[in-house]
Amino acid sequence: MASVNAPMEGKVFKINVNVGDKVQMDDEIIVLEAMKMETPIYASDSGTVKEIKVKEGDSVSEDQVLLVIE
Repeated sequence: MASVNAPMEGKVFKINVNVGDKVQMDDEIIVLEAMKMETPIYASDSGTVKEIKVKEGDSVSEDQVLLVIE
């Protein structure tokens, strides 16, 4: 099981996956917005999205868990 953490503070701009989706390592799964720039967040592992811990529009802090891949 692997968690995907926010690399910086920002706002969740877009979530590209749903619980139950299969993802491959390096798939773009979330887009964060910070300082007017969109930053893609990629899957750190291959597997199935088990849990999404944020929703679009949420503010996140650095190192916060965004989702869990099993």
